Parts: sequence; C-alpha cells; structure tokens
Amino acid sequence: MGRTYLPRTLEPVLTRAVREFPAVVLTGPRQSGKTTLLRQHFARSHNYLSLEPPDTRAAAAADPRGFLDLWAPPVILDEIQYAPDLLPYIKERIDAQRSRTGQYLVSGSQNLLLMQQVAESLAGRAAVLRLLPLSRREREGRPGAPLHWERTSRIRAETPPEAGWFWRCALDGGYPELATDPNRDRSLWFGSYVQTYLERDVRTLRQVGDLTQFQMFVRALAARSAQLLNLTDLGRDLGLAINTVKAWVLVLEASHQIVILRPHFANVTKRLVKTPKAYFTDSGILCHLVGLKDPAHAAAGPMAGAIAETVIVSEILKSFWHRGEEPRISFWRTATGEEVDVLVETAKGLVPVEVKASATPIPAMAQNIQRFRDRVSNVRQDGYVLHTGDIVLPLGQGVTALPFRLL
Repeated sequence: MGRTYLPRTLEPVLTRAVREFPAVVLTGPRQSGKTTLLRQHFARSHNYLSLEPPDTRAAAAADPRGFLDLWAPPVILDEIQYAPDLLPYIKERIDAQRSRTGQYLVSGSQNLLLMQQVAESLAGRAAVLRLLPLSRREREGRPGAPLHWERTSRIRAETPPEAGWFWRCALDGGYPELATDPNRDRSLWFGSYVQTYLERDVRTLRQVGDLTQFQMFVRALAARSAQLLNLTDLGRDLGLAINTVKAWVLVLEASHQIVILRPHFANVTKRLVKTPKAYFTDSGILCHLVGLKDPAHAAAGPMAGAIAETVIVSEILKSFWHRGEEPRISFWRTATGEEVDVLVETAKGLVPVEVKASATPIPAMAQNIQRFRDRVSNVRQDGYVLHTGDIVLPLGQGVTALPFRLL
C-alpha cells in the first residue's frame, strides 16, 4: 500500500512550466518529494527513468544519443546529477523541436553542479524550480495558503493546537516519508538520511576527503545554526583550513542542506555587520544533528531560539520557492547587537519579523523592530513577533505578536 500523497504548493507552477518550456528542471534535497511530485502528475503523459543505477549511468555515458533515442520525450529523467553529460544532447534534441513543450522533466538533488550544467546547456530552454521538504501548509492540506502579511481577509478562528505542538513540528521537520507515516521511527530515519547523504551526495561532489571529519563539521555547523557564520572560528575549533570550511559550506548549500541568509544593507548611521547567517533547511535534521529527541528538551535547551528561527526562516523560504518565486529575505544587525531576525522584501516595502522561542509575548520583544524603522526607510507599518504560543496580541505601533501556526 502506497503512502498518502500530500498536495504541494508547487503543483500549479510546475504544470504551467511544463506547458510553456521544452524542459523543466526540478531541484531540491534528497527525499524532498521531487520524484513523487513528477510521477503523481506526469506518469500518464511521460515515461520515467532513474539515472541512479550504475548500469543506466554507464549506458548514458557510453552512447548518449543512442540512449536518448531509446528514452525519447516526453520523459522524466530522475537524478540527472548522475549523468550530467546528457544535458548537451538534451539541448540538441530540444533545438530540433524548439516549439514542443514538456519534452524533458529533469530532477536532481545537487543544485550547484546541476545549475552550472543547466546554465551551459539549457539556458532559455528550461524552467528551473526548487522543491524543499513539506511546509506546514502542505502538511496541513492547505498548500495554497498565503503568508500572513499577504492575506486579503481576516484569519478564521481556529482551534488552538495542543501544548508543545510547535516543538513537535520542529523535531519532525518536513520530509514527506515521516509526514505521511506517523509510525516511522524518526530517529532511525534521520540517522539513515544523514549517513546516506554523507556517503552518496558528498562523495559525488568530490570536495570532501575525510567523511568522518566532514560529519563533525556538519554537527558543529548545526550547533551554530541561526548564528553569524564565522568561518575562521569554525575552522579553528575543528582544526580545518579556512578554504576547506568554505568548500564544505558550499557542499551543504549545493545539496540544499543549508541556506545562507545575507544581512540587509541600508544607509544608517550605525555600522552594520556584513557576516551572513547559516540555517539548515529542515528543522528535523537540525534537531537530530544536535542530539534533540524530546520536545520538552528542545523548548528548554540552549538551542531553542535557533530552532525557532530555523522553523520560521524555512517556512518563509518554502512559501516563496514552492510558488516558483525567488525569496528576497535578509536580516538586520548592528555592531552593537541590535537585530531583526528576518526582513521580507515585498512590493509595499520590508516586513520586519522577530522570532521568539517563547509562548508569552511582551511589548519589549518589539523594540528592535521599532529601532529598525527609525533607521531604515521603505519599511511597512506592519511588523511581527512570531512566537511558539497561541496568542495574537498587539505590541504597539503596528507590531503584532503572532503564533507560528498563523504565519
């Protein structure tokens, strides 16, 4: 019996892209649901082939034109990173029938190398979409729900979730296999995922020599999630050269395990920090890497703030990427420590968002949003303090305390 399929926000964007482009490239981390999404919607119209098996890869490398003759479009080519040399030959096929849309649906889990190949071979011929693990909206069966500040109507009254709901969500993360099978052992699944990722994706990227040392690096980076990313300090703590640290951060970015958030720059009197932050794209993986298995421990431990920020940043990123849009978000921090955790760029200005690992919002939590408004122009009048509780509360001057579930 197959697992339950959860509708994805990306579905209408993907359908439109298949109708308008000769090729569609779908990227995202391993196990985020790329294959399931493609087969759910295009199994009847497209043949399917995974390029992961070694014999399939060998056949594609030995005779790419003959291989593509055998697997003629319309076709889904899964795990294209295992046979990237097919892309120039796919371009050749597309150019022979440029007006024909939906010929090749290509998926891959390594964004950096894949996108280099796509830029060289399929520029102007392919729509590029990104699929991360499930957002909260997707898990709840509301894939089209907008972000709070995008709403055009008031929020309907909802039954508050039971106590500890936020932290259970954080520990679960968004990978579909866990979301659709509540009886699955979460700890075993995450352990297997991390090991598989290290053995397969990292070796494919060929920038890592010592996998044990790389695993230590990943765990050390997880302990610094949502903090300013000081590569020198990280390298010194692990005994790694700065160039190695930079290369390994790129490996994690390329395989969609982390996202780098850049600081917002504005003409202000106080000096701003230029150091970025790193966030894991899945809070469940983050909690596993730092050894958290219990919601109460996650809520009360020293990582609570970082976990809460990771959940919020990930949800906002998914909201944009799963609509086929490029997220324009950043953070604001001065040299004296004043900070707004997330700034979301909209057509009407910046939306300032603070994240608090507390269920009890108070007006003081909005102070940095007010200071940000005093120093930066083009800021919307609505700001938000997102928290782990269940209360909606005005905190003064347009700032609202908002539960995560209403984001």
